[in-house]
Amino acid sequence: MNRFAKYVVQQSRSNLTKSKKNSSKALYNSIGYKYSEDKDGFAVTFSMLDYGAFQDQGVKGAKSTYTESVKSPFKYTGRFKMIPIKSLDKWAVSRNLKGIRGKDGKFISRKSLKYAIATSIYNKGIKASLFFTKPFEKAFSNLPSEVLEAYSKDLENIMNTKK
Repeated sequence: MNRFAKYVVQQSRSNLTKSKKNSSKALYNSIGYKYSEDKDGFAVTFSMLDYGAFQDQGVKGAKSTYTESVKSPFKYTGRFKMIPIKSLDKWAVSRNLKGIRGKDGKFISRKSLKYAIATSIYNKGIKASLFFTKPFEKAFSNLPSEVLEAYSKDLENIMNTKK
């Protein structure tokens, strides 16, 4: 199970880097796992920064949605308001976004640019990258059949107790 968890973490980090979603390295560094064993069995718990779920599953936009994000449980309406413009400061600097001109040829201020980006994200959403989901599903499908059977029995027991 340690090999399973290490593979998922390593591949998730690799996917973040390959998809260029690793500008601050904060999400990359936060991906980890905890393995525990007791008399009843074992548990593997994965962890990452909260916004990792949005990057992985995507977010549906208020006006339109990327096809990759259609199945996402997250949507920009109600409790998910537009992202804070201040949160784009470091991102804009890391992407070297400066010297961009508007339709009239004038330079756009960084503040205006960040507002335009935040508005676009709110309207269109965030494209699902599945940086964590794909390695997890691949590694899970390669687990020995005994582990998969035990997992399905545990899942059945959990579902039966919630009824």
